Amino acid sequence: MIIRCLVIIDLLNDHLDRWDTDKVSRLVQNTNRLVSAFRRSHLPVIWIRQAFRPDLSDAFLEMRDKRVAIAIEGTRGAQLHAGLDWHPKDATIIKKRYSAFFKTELEELLAEFGVGELVLCGVNTHACIRMAAIDAYQRDFRVVLAEECIGSYDEEHARVSLDYMNGKIATVATVPKIIEALSPNGQ
Repeated sequence: MIIRCLVIIDLLNDHLDRWDTDKVSRLVQNTNRLVSAFRRSHLPVIWIRQAFRPDLSDAFLEMRDKRVAIAIEGTRGAQLHAGLDWHPKDATIIKKRYSAFFKTELEELLAEFGVGELVLCGVNTHACIRMAAIDAYQRDFRVVLAEECIGSYDEEHARVSLDYMNGKIATVATVPKIIEALSPNGQ
């Protein structure tokens, strides 16, 4: 039996405040559907979020070079969207780069849970989602991208990224298909 884990990446106010409210609402609702399904199945849910120092000394090069101040620790912008069903018992990891694996405890946590497959939700498809998917694949995890639970401000690069990943390093699946796979007969 493959143990699945839901990994939700960067659904932060600073990212989602810039999006159309209907799009955000759909993204949050669909993500919450998966969170609920994983909890009902007693499977792990891990939240990944960025948070940088105000002086950007721990931010990646582009942010430092261009003085891009987003997801600053201690601000509303660095917090998960209020509509998300985050629970204090859920693991939460702070990352400083696109990949959720880069210098974080994610790999160790997944090993502790005995995970073999990751279901990824979040933003941005062409950056953080793609990097997490590639890094997971490089570590021999099966990767599923929850179609209704990923998004990007850059639709063209998101499409190209999905075309590249789907069927190679990841499988794109709908929320109903993912939930169906969680049932005892689907495992």
